[in-house]
Amino acid sequence: MAPRDLAAYVFLALAWGASFLLLLQVVDAFGWIGAVTLRSLVTATTLFLIARTARRKLAFSASWQAFAIVGATTVAGQLIGLSYGTPLVGTAMAAILVATIPLFSMLISQVWGLERLTRQGVVGLVLGFGGIVLLVGFPAVPVTTGFVIGCIACVAACICAAFGSNYASRYLKGVGSWEITIGSFMTGGIMTLPLLLAVPIPRIPAPIDYLYLLIQAIVMSGLTYITYFRLVSVIGATKAISVEFAVTVVAVLIGALVLDEPLSLPQLFGAGIIILGCALVLDLLPKKKAPPTPAGA
Repeated sequence: MAPRDLAAYVFLALAWGASFLLLLQVVDAFGWIGAVTLRSLVTATTLFLIARTARRKLAFSASWQAFAIVGATTVAGQLIGLSYGTPLVGTAMAAILVATIPLFSMLISQVWGLERLTRQGVVGLVLGFGGIVLLVGFPAVPVTTGFVIGCIACVAACICAAFGSNYASRYLKGVGSWEITIGSFMTGGIMTLPLLLAVPIPRIPAPIDYLYLLIQAIVMSGLTYITYFRLVSVIGATKAISVEFAVTVVAVLIGALVLDEPLSLPQLFGAGIIILGCALVLDLLPKKKAPPTPAGA
């Protein structure tokens, strides 16, 4: 991996891993719907203005339905699930569940015929879902109704992210990363905007809350997605999506060291199984080199 690509990989891991910490602050200030709506609209608007200022040509050649579907899943569905579920289960638990996105992505691509699932991939899927059972079934905190609902919300967010990624790969081929990011976040924000009538902003946010929102929207949504889509085009989707493993490690460390969030041994074991399962699905494990052919053979 080239130094520039490695730097992009590390940036994604740190930014997305730390985003769980800011997510709690933004949800507390703006509510779980307000956090998604404002984050999406600020992301799309800021990137559009940056592109205009830099005189970057934007070509929204795809149909608005394609952007709307990606916005409804990858943006609205994923962010609503995480914004609602993370405060209920904690950042570490939510981050570990996020590591299942490659599993769901591979399963969806298999159903759509985009990728062929090998025997190794099947083993990886079984291991991954077994790890989810360990995570949810043996938590370090009491299993309350809220905890279960939070887990369901986070898993639903992962499924939405996986579906949107596969849909974009299938129907937005050739569309630039700037256009995909702006179009999906704008449509996602517009879709969630009416929901503010049902789930209004709970209080008057403080100035620091707006700063958290801007950082989350511009750095942890806009710049990361543009970086991610560029990385996909350079090193391939399989290697790029493996960044979710590093994201999980960063978020778990932040949850444990900064927020003092507990994790049980079965949960840690389950996290390891999920990562192993994803590595098998993505075919990231090192392979044995074939023995050299003897000279003169």
